[in-house]
Amino acid sequence: MHLDVYGDTLSALVCSTAMASSGHHVSLYLPEDSEFYHSIKRGDLPFSEEGLGALFRSQTGTKRLTVLPMSRPSSPETEVVFLNFHPHQLGVAFTIAQRVAHQGAVEVVINQSPFPVGSTEDLQQKLGSIPVVCIPEFLQEGSALQTFMKPERILLGSDDATAERLVREVFRPFNRLSDHFLVMRPREAEFTKLTVSGMLATRVSFMNDMANLAETLDVDIEQVRLGMGSDRRIGEAYLYPGCGFGGPGLSRGLLTLSEKLQASGVGSALLEQVLNINERQKEVLFRKLWCHYRRDLSGKTVAIWGAAFKPGTGRIDNAPVLPLLEALWAQGAEVKVHDPLALPQLRQSYGSREDLVICEDPYEAVSGADALLLVTEWKTYWSPDFNRLKMEMRSPVILDGRNIYDPLYLRNYGFVYYGVGR
Repeated sequence: MHLDVYGDTLSALVCSTAMASSGHHVSLYLPEDSEFYHSIKRGDLPFSEEGLGALFRSQTGTKRLTVLPMSRPSSPETEVVFLNFHPHQLGVAFTIAQRVAHQGAVEVVINQSPFPVGSTEDLQQKLGSIPVVCIPEFLQEGSALQTFMKPERILLGSDDATAERLVREVFRPFNRLSDHFLVMRPREAEFTKLTVSGMLATRVSFMNDMANLAETLDVDIEQVRLGMGSDRRIGEAYLYPGCGFGGPGLSRGLLTLSEKLQASGVGSALLEQVLNINERQKEVLFRKLWCHYRRDLSGKTVAIWGAAFKPGTGRIDNAPVLPLLEALWAQGAEVKVHDPLALPQLRQSYGSREDLVICEDPYEAVSGADALLLVTEWKTYWSPDFNRLKMEMRSPVILDGRNIYDPLYLRNYGFVYYGVGR
């Protein structure tokens, strides 16, 4: 089939690349004034995702995937249109919908954008007889391509049986092992996406609350986590306490759900607490370090390993490192940061400043440091040379924001160790 994908998002890039790799002919339309468009034209992908760059280049090389400016008219052969816009671009989506309405060959429009509940129905009104369906994206950054090509489920919001059959055909290469489709009304699919984000965030914040309580009870939260996860009614996912969550997806979904509840007059004390707990948790490493040095961090050098909001991505959207940096600088500390992928975004966000040292090597970051703060649990940090760490650091203090190290092992090594709930 001939597919058009609109939007300068990770979802648009993954969708267009994966669909092209399955044999479809895909046109990816990008706003020509965006950095996203210029990056791709230079041959650089704006996202660091495993396998995505190589697959994207192979598909553009075979001409099954073509990148075009959004101002260019669509092909008259296009049968299916994907909308993969940012939350604030509903107006752009309406503009594209009006354009699509005049294309005779288009049989279905698939909305994958994180717009407010009811937006798919609004787009349907714009398009008239062309059916519009909703397939919320559940990409997990760091493994986005794998998430798309081997989905756990595909939520399809559709009121049109003919459109449903066509969508199933488009996604057939990724739906062969078993039927992953869950079909419901469009607004139910949109709302389900928000509720999933709310539930995952609630689990994380609950565990962070329990971790803070565990410290006052002389309890190791890691043992508690294992015990909770062994209960099949609870399961193991999203029970890891730490220094807070970030990212555009989970944070945005939670905020959108909370705002929707407030606007409806229903409100949600639970979601307000989830948000508050997470923001407090982003300060947990700073508070521990501040207390360790008797509330005086002036002149201290602090190393940070991990700036991305999660391993596998270079993005720092709403990442715990951001308030942590601001708190450390406010106390007069110099910060040295290493991250495998996020350093360019850090440079872009903060530019050049004397109290921020960007390090290309993790051991460069800890050289002369009064403490090491582990913020993002990249695999490269899991088994460092602890002898070298101890030699490089001015003071052997480790604050483990993801509980990846064994406290007893490090303390026996001569480190001062602080975890979360340990």
